[in-house]
Amino acid sequence: MIIPLNKTHFAAVITLGNLVHGAGYLDSETLDHIVNLGQKHGINSCFVAIEQGELLGFRLCYAAGQWPIDKWCSVSDWSVEPKNVAYFKCNTIAEQARGKGLGGQLLTASVLALTEQGAVAGVSHLWKQSPHNAAVKYFSKAGGQLIKEHPQRWNNTVEHPDYVCNLCGPNCQCAACEMLLMF
Repeated sequence: MIIPLNKTHFAAVITLGNLVHGAGYLDSETLDHIVNLGQKHGINSCFVAIEQGELLGFRLCYAAGQWPIDKWCSVSDWSVEPKNVAYFKCNTIAEQARGKGLGGQLLTASVLALTEQGAVAGVSHLWKQSPHNAAVKYFSKAGGQLIKEHPQRWNNTVEHPDYVCNLCGPNCQCAACEMLLMF
C-alpha cells in the first residue's frame, strides 16, 4: 500500500534510511524539514510503502519552488524553468522488498502529487553506486534523462554533515547522476 508519509512513519523512515544509505543520513529534524518542503497547496509529495504493517520503502520530494538549487544542479542544461521543477530527494526500499516494483510505485505517487502541486518536471541526484546501479536504472526506465554525473556529491555536505557512507565511510567518493524527469 502506497500512502502519504506522516509523522507516525518518521521512526521507521529514519531507521530504514540510515540502514540503506548510512549512519547520519536522516534524523527527525531533517526528515521534518524535508516533508515540510514537500507540501504545497495542501498536497503531500512524500510517500511510504507499507505491507502488513511494515514500512518497506519511502520516497521524499521537495515541491517546485521550495528547494534550494545548489552547485550540484546544472540548471542551464535543463529543458524547463527551474521554478517549475520539483526535487526527488530520496527513494529507499528495504532489501527484502527490492525488485517488486515499489520504487516505481512510489515515484508514480509522487509524480501525481507534484503535478497537482504545479510542477512540470523533477530532478534528482541518483546514487550511482546503489546496488547494481538500481537507482539510475529505475529512474531511466521511468523516463529520466541523464544531465550530468557529479563525483563526490555526498562528501561532507551541509545537508548531511555527519553522513557515513555504507560503501566509503565518512569520506564518501560516490557519484551522483543528475537526472531530469519530465511529467
